[in-house]
Amino acid sequence: MEFLSEYGLFLAKAVTVLVVFALIVAIAASASQKDKGSAPKIVHLNKKLKSLTDHIDSKTLSKKELKAKAKKEKVESKNKDEADKPRTYVLDFNGDIKASQADKLKDDITAILALDEAIEEVVVKVESGGGMVHQYGFAAAQLDRIKQRNIPLTVCVDRVAASGGYMMAVVADKIVSAPFAIIGSIGVIAQLPNFNKVLKKNDIDFEVHTAGEYKRTLTMFGENTDKARDKFRDDLKDVHTMFKDFVKGHRDVVNVETVANGDVWYGEKAKEQNLVDVLQTSDDYLLEKTKTSDVYLITHEKKKNLAQKLGLSARKGVSEGIEAAVEKLMHSKWYF
Repeated sequence: MEFLSEYGLFLAKAVTVLVVFALIVAIAASASQKDKGSAPKIVHLNKKLKSLTDHIDSKTLSKKELKAKAKKEKVESKNKDEADKPRTYVLDFNGDIKASQADKLKDDITAILALDEAIEEVVVKVESGGGMVHQYGFAAAQLDRIKQRNIPLTVCVDRVAASGGYMMAVVADKIVSAPFAIIGSIGVIAQLPNFNKVLKKNDIDFEVHTAGEYKRTLTMFGENTDKARDKFRDDLKDVHTMFKDFVKGHRDVVNVETVANGDVWYGEKAKEQNLVDVLQTSDDYLLEKTKTSDVYLITHEKKKNLAQKLGLSARKGVSEGIEAAVEKLMHSKWYF
């Protein structure tokens, strides 16, 4: 029994050492790879579609049918105009509260604009429910760079482009929306908890010192005044006015005063309000483009760090949710 007890104690120590070592290695690997980002990947959608249809045909057509198809394609290839097709580039933007993909969007757009070739169109697939005003303003400004070069810009929305997401969409020459995509929410929100009563109840003083009357208006821990609240509301209205003017300046077919109440519309209703132009999924839109243009999708595949490979990042979803909530409360006043 004594031997078993000692062996069990040794085994427990060994397992503990291994676990601690694995955690240290995972944390170090995560830190070293944190800023490496993702590698860009270029997908030629025409070739991808052709490969898929060829694979289906190989499984469903007879040998005679396959031979006839190959002969037909050979003839079409000989008779085809040798001139290159115009090129269309497709970008993805999946927006969180901080519009974290804005920097990748900036780099991709810079690369496209640096190409020494004629570009038929840039298509951006936007999925976002909005977030920080300054971050989404930056993302929208990146899309405007495409317009400034007189390159046609289309934004496709399959699920949601609301608030900051819609702010990005209105920059486009054309907005394509799936029939049940959520569109609109031309409004601004700001929310802040206040713990001053809790602090007072526990005899805890909290002081804030500022230089400038409006350096700080509402606070989470101090005692808020009516004057501070009025200033906060005035600032909120100013941002809302800027948002409405932005929509009006880029999409004059919209009756801004009617739709800028923070409400949202599904695709079909959004089209009735002129918030979008076409009811169609991005898949169908791009499928049509492949008939007349070489379509290239630029994507980013995030590399897994050692911690993720070891399965030690299960708490990522929870931690990111908490981080987003804290970010929303602490680091920025206004949200689209």
